[in-house]
Amino acid sequence: MSMLYTLHSENPQARTVETIRDALRNGAVMLYPTDTVYAIGCDLNSKSAVQRVRQIKQLANDKPLTFLCPSLSDIAQYAIVTDAAYRVMRRLIPGPYTFLLPTTKLVPRLVMHPKRRTTGIRVPDHPVSLALLNALGNPIISTSAHLIDEAGDVVPDSIADSPNISRFDLFDCLEKRVDLIIDTGTEPGYHVSTILDLTEEEPIIVRRGLGWEAAASWAAEMRY
Repeated sequence: MSMLYTLHSENPQARTVETIRDALRNGAVMLYPTDTVYAIGCDLNSKSAVQRVRQIKQLANDKPLTFLCPSLSDIAQYAIVTDAAYRVMRRLIPGPYTFLLPTTKLVPRLVMHPKRRTTGIRVPDHPVSLALLNALGNPIISTSAHLIDEAGDVVPDSIADSPNISRFDLFDCLEKRVDLIIDTGTEPGYHVSTILDLTEEEPIIVRRGLGWEAAASWAAEMRY
């Protein structure tokens, strides 16, 4: 059974954040809110926790995982950022954007795409996510939460497609699979992030999510 922690959505309580931080450092897996959807996450550097996240989401090891960083300077530690990529990210972060980038040696193999050696990185615009990142000092895995049925299988319709799913539905489905649940009193979003591939000179939108129009406009400007 997971532990439920209540945090203020705008001013998360420092002591509770520190308690969650300590649990993450010890390999805990959590369900937590972001600026897009509720996510399942853990410390990027906890191999056992990352493996558990994959099991919960039923993801094969060749499926890369996205993680959160608190700032653009932090991204540069974990990804190779070209001048062109930097210009795009500086314009769009923080916000609902996932950037596909070549990895550095700091990214665990269990997280990256095994053949392309790329990873997805976000800088969220969310006080709770940022408070956790800053307290932990490491990136945090962020993969959208799905409902789990009684047999332990992922329900086909994710919360990204189900605006009527309440946070309590999500908590009930995942409370036996995660160690921590963070409740800010707000309902989960159901629009996923926009994904931009920045591995080449020109950015390519590979998934339209929140804010994709702004990303498309900025990408078009860069071509001229």
